[in-house]
Amino acid sequence: MDQRTGSLESVVRRMAYIDFEFYKGKRVFVTGHTGFKGTWLCRVLAGAGAIVTGYSLKPPTTPALFPMAGLEGKMTSVIHDILDFDVLFAAFQAAQPEIVLHLAAQPIVRDSYKDPACTYETNVMGTVNILECVRRTSCVRSFLNVTTDKVYHNNEWVWGYREEEPLDGFDPYSNSKSCSELVTHSYRSSFFADGRAAISTARAGNVIGGGDFANDRIIPDCVRAVKERKSIIVRNPYSTRPYQHVLEPLLAYLMIAQRQYEDRKFAGWYNVGPDECDCVTTGELVDLFCRTWGEGISWENRAEPDAPHEANFLKLDCSRLKSVFGWRPRWHMTQAIEKTVEWTRVWLEGGDIPAVMDRQIEEYMEV
Repeated sequence: MDQRTGSLESVVRRMAYIDFEFYKGKRVFVTGHTGFKGTWLCRVLAGAGAIVTGYSLKPPTTPALFPMAGLEGKMTSVIHDILDFDVLFAAFQAAQPEIVLHLAAQPIVRDSYKDPACTYETNVMGTVNILECVRRTSCVRSFLNVTTDKVYHNNEWVWGYREEEPLDGFDPYSNSKSCSELVTHSYRSSFFADGRAAISTARAGNVIGGGDFANDRIIPDCVRAVKERKSIIVRNPYSTRPYQHVLEPLLAYLMIAQRQYEDRKFAGWYNVGPDECDCVTTGELVDLFCRTWGEGISWENRAEPDAPHEANFLKLDCSRLKSVFGWRPRWHMTQAIEKTVEWTRVWLEGGDIPAVMDRQIEEYMEV
């Protein structure tokens, strides 16, 4: 074990609401591990000493975080389509996981308008396939399906949606994730009522952080603009979203997975989002990015009159997660942007990406 990983292990164990000693030696199966969130999650798990198997397509962007993250030799990586059940099940059988974290998805709203069939296939049948693997494998004790804050029927309320609100996402991406929720609920009732595996979903808000290169996301758009020394283009500066640093939901996922593994009474449906003060408009977020980056960068409002529908106002009520687990967000928006800018500068300067990731994980744990 290298020195950075050892340091990360010692820090991780000090978190108040999650004991990462629990993950040492645990067999964990992560779908979507080559994506932005999946890569950060695997870096955390590797630092905690987990035995990690990832199953995913190749990284979805160029450049991509996964090849930079120093995970070679620290986990097993299976590159294949989650829609190929036979290959997925073979990887599952080889891994014999105790904990399954399902992140694989087509995650971009605009892409779901371009290819709705692929979006539904991946987000719905992908969930069916991974739950079939869990159903057919007795070793799994904890399963968490990661969905989105967009699963709710959006009334453009100024208050946050609670877990009991109706599920009915508008666009193909959001609706497919609503369907993924319903699939999970059905499997839980139909096949896991005996308690042999704890089944939960986590509905997270918008995440930001170093290493996100996706199209049609505001922070990656900011990064591309500063790299090319151009003005940042903002399509809708007035839309409000629950932004949070990527480590916030990831550590919440691991907390839920651990606690329901230890006691199945904690299985359920959980919103994972920031505090009220961090539900900001896109324009406010970009203003903060520009101030933090400096160098005179700026943005311009370039609305698209014929753009596909996206929600204007969206918040989550995370009272359940807070009351059940004592969870609280650790980094507010200013810190989240600072960490994103720090990571991006290291990347642009050709620096040590695994080192900056581990340092930020350690700093997050120490708050």
